[in-house]
Amino acid sequence: MGKELALSMTLPTGDIESYISAAYQLPMLTLEQEKSLATRLRDDNDLEAARGLVMAHLRFVIRIARGYSGYGLPLPDLIQEGTVGLMKAVRRFDPDMGVRLVSFAVHWIKAEIHEYVLRNWRIVKVATTKAQRKLFFNLRSSKKRLGWFTHEEVQGVARDLGVKPETVLEMESRLNNSDVAFDGYTDDDDRVSVAPSAYLADTRMEPAANLEREDGEQNDKDNLFLAMDELDARSRDIIECRWLSEKKLTLHELADRYGVSAERIRQIEKRAMQKIKAHLEA
Repeated sequence: MGKELALSMTLPTGDIESYISAAYQLPMLTLEQEKSLATRLRDDNDLEAARGLVMAHLRFVIRIARGYSGYGLPLPDLIQEGTVGLMKAVRRFDPDMGVRLVSFAVHWIKAEIHEYVLRNWRIVKVATTKAQRKLFFNLRSSKKRLGWFTHEEVQGVARDLGVKPETVLEMESRLNNSDVAFDGYTDDDDRVSVAPSAYLADTRMEPAANLEREDGEQNDKDNLFLAMDELDARSRDIIECRWLSEKKLTLHELADRYGVSAERIRQIEKRAMQKIKAHLEA
């Protein structure tokens, strides 16, 4: 087994087709071989065993990565991210679980590829919540035809995926839009530019806006100091030590200072914050 793996521990680089061909020629592991390598990794931290497990399962990474080719991202990058997921799975795999590594690793491989697709499919990330991430990878397959969803289709997708109809509509809108260049057209034709640079004003350096912002910040500080002055000495000290000092103290450190419990300090802090909030909202 060791000699067999040692003969195939390197793969060609530079040409993706050669890499894929070589990966599919690597020998697959029997149940006994896989368990032996995984046990060596778990018990002895044997990195050569880990490498053997990874190399023998690269074909599965390639197969999964090809399923995400429709997002317009380079296949070598998808394979690379999937391999990272495989390595994470190998590190966490327990040979005594009673399952094969490939079944355990599928989740990790897809998770890394999902993260890569979400980061790179558009300049602006299109899915930030759990519900949006679920929709991103299911919405295309849910479409039965070209064009926008009907009301019935929206309700059906929302019900099938366990999300709100509003979330389905928002994600559909995001998927149907594309990135827009900030500076617009760069050719010499006579088309009218509708890029953001044509209608978005930059007010960062505008004197009136700067003065308004500075006055607002100073007013917030003044109100905060006035609110702090209304607190008793202990409450004010606790707020300052917990929120306004460079080296912030913990509840237990303040409890030792005042000879009370940490829970009592938390209660004083909470009541002081409520008074400050009430003053600022008045």
